[in-house]
Amino acid sequence: MVLKIISSTVKTVYRVTCFKLKDDEKFRLIPGIFIALGVSYSTVAAKSLAVNNFMADTVTDLKTLESRPEDMKTKMELMIMNIQAEFCRSLEKEETITKFHVDRWIRPEGGGGVTCVLQEGEVFEKAGVNVSVVHGNLPPRAIDQMRARGKNFQGGQVLPFFAAGVSAVIHPRNPYVPTIHFNYRYFEVTLPDNTVEWWFGGGTDLTPYYLNEDDAVHFHSSLKKACDQHDKTYYPKFKRWCDEYFNIPHRGERRGVGGIFFDDLDTPSTFDFVKSCAQAVIPSYIPLVQKHKNDSYGQEEREWQLLRRGRYVEFNLIYDRGTKFGLYTPGARYESILMSLPLSANWKYMHNPDSNSREGKLTEVLRNPKDWIKID
Repeated sequence: MVLKIISSTVKTVYRVTCFKLKDDEKFRLIPGIFIALGVSYSTVAAKSLAVNNFMADTVTDLKTLESRPEDMKTKMELMIMNIQAEFCRSLEKEETITKFHVDRWIRPEGGGGVTCVLQEGEVFEKAGVNVSVVHGNLPPRAIDQMRARGKNFQGGQVLPFFAAGVSAVIHPRNPYVPTIHFNYRYFEVTLPDNTVEWWFGGGTDLTPYYLNEDDAVHFHSSLKKACDQHDKTYYPKFKRWCDEYFNIPHRGERRGVGGIFFDDLDTPSTFDFVKSCAQAVIPSYIPLVQKHKNDSYGQEEREWQLLRRGRYVEFNLIYDRGTKFGLYTPGARYESILMSLPLSANWKYMHNPDSNSREGKLTEVLRNPKDWIKID
């Protein structure tokens, strides 16, 4: 039996499989992970994660998800689908002329994803929020990217893997609204002896075009609050890691004012930590959009924004290991991998802003990362 649920929020009809139990029991509308039988759907949805609120159907079929409620693969997929939906709808509330295009795709080699892209908006020139849940076999070149992350896999092997993650890059139209990037992911790799290695990685970072110290403090404070719920050593450690990772060596500068970044975390409590970080994205960023989206700017600010976007492109295409991993994975979906790139960017030969200008003050911070908040 299939029930159609119409979502008024995204004007989409979802097909949800129902499973018949005993004659005296009600049908389950979504996986048993979320269902207290005998309660109406509206009551359940109010108390737990409602699958029909996602931007699209889950990548993994509901019956499979129901069969493994405590499996980390299930928990991660449902969490990232929820984060995607909440963030997309928060962005749409700030936008006036367009909505997200939702593209659910299937990967022939195993798995698939949901890519949501908003383009040519009044507030957001381009916004991409992608979920991927993929599995199959990793070739040596993709494994090399994992080895760069600290995983000691033998070269030349082909290894079965599972990967699930949510990633987003938001390029605003107004130069006074910063760009944000976040990515939270989970990996499993099956070794030749049938043991499974698993770990989490991710982070959130901010790339302003004009330096506003209050914005940077607010952003970092939101991330620190999420980290401190789990371990007070996390924020300072992952803040430094972020400054080191989002570095453009040939420019001698960071991509932005940082945030947090981590990889290879494999403690039992890591999922809860990752969830807290992902949930901190909206309160860390949306207030900055609301604060600056109507600020006045001219051609000079626009040209500087395009130059800084050029730096963003350089990092993503030359240095970012996540981009390389995606491109080296069999069946790579290039449209989704490259959604982080802006619609417009610019490069000028030997451009160097005056050190006393607003542009120069931002450049100084990018060359010398700053501690934005006091560490307890």
